[in-house]
Amino acid sequence: MIIDAHRHYWDPSRLDYAWLAHAPSSLRRAFLPADLPGNTDACILVQAAPDEAETRFLFEMARDVPGAIGVVGWVDLESPDVETRLDRLIAEGGGLLRGVRPMVQDISDTAWLASPSLDGAFDLITARGLVFDALVDNRHLRALHERLGKHPGLRTVIDHAAKPDIAAGAFAEWAGAIARLAQMPDVYCKLSGLLTLTGPSADPLALEPYVTHLFETFGAGRLVWGSDWPVLTTHTTYGAWKTCAREFVHRHAPRAADAVFGGNALTLYSPASPLPAHDASRTPA
Repeated sequence: MIIDAHRHYWDPSRLDYAWLAHAPSSLRRAFLPADLPGNTDACILVQAAPDEAETRFLFEMARDVPGAIGVVGWVDLESPDVETRLDRLIAEGGGLLRGVRPMVQDISDTAWLASPSLDGAFDLITARGLVFDALVDNRHLRALHERLGKHPGLRTVIDHAAKPDIAAGAFAEWAGAIARLAQMPDVYCKLSGLLTLTGPSADPLALEPYVTHLFETFGAGRLVWGSDWPVLTTHTTYGAWKTCAREFVHRHAPRAADAVFGGNALTLYSPASPLPAHDASRTPA
């Protein structure tokens, strides 16, 4: 069973996705399960708006979509009643809430993640057994390292490999910071969202040094495949990205395909709900 560990659904008619105003026009509409027909992969649904109402919307989607085994939601980590808010979402999710994702990349203060005022909130995430999905880029990696140093045992996954500037060929600074984070045993990394960083041409060859570095630092046991659908539709299709990722795994860790495409996501997110039965008669997208 393949698990897509990074899928979005959104509906701008129901919720406010402010970032869409600056996104490609093709993304400024609702993307719902019907827009990904024939797909049989299990999935983790990931928040796309800094709003607890959107987390509840994803709970709705997860209950209605065969194969959805968990939700990475959003909660106001700066709220004085963050514990009450988080526990309410955990209860309302009925086991679906598997992680929390503050939208760090959109916060103007690049040191925000290391703020001591967030210590208690991250202690709660750790204590509740949730995953911290780190939506960061190179600007935030020092603060991320500082934050994780305060919370041994906090399961963390770096979304989209921290969005290296592949189009510009920037490598050394990102590579050094990623290597330091990979030394922390509870930190995973998503093999996701990379083709959209190559510029308008979606060049898989440009990914090679970055993917090689991820396999060298995290190893195949802490890399987790995700589609980043529908964002990836600006550059390629769901199926084409999955094929591209399979080729990378085949070159770098041919015996680890089951782990990268599913097993590692199960270890990371530990979904409470059982995996759906696989219908072999349906063709994966």
